[in-house]
Amino acid sequence: MITLKVNGEAKQCPPQSTLTQALQFWGINPRLVAVEYNGEILHRQFWETTILQKDDRLEVVTIVGGG
Repeated sequence: MITLKVNGEAKQCPPQSTLTQALQFWGINPRLVAVEYNGEILHRQFWETTILQKDDRLEVVTIVGGG
């Protein structure tokens, strides 16, 4: 397992996980969140090709609809 920071807390995921795989591993529905990856908003089209590395930093924000 590798350790990274997710919303300021240490979390683990299997090595060579893509961002989408890690979100699913943590029980997060990828369709309902936006992600900042190492300080940059990462467009959803890159989630399947972004391999997470030890000590990466993620901010995962739930998308809320309404008015």
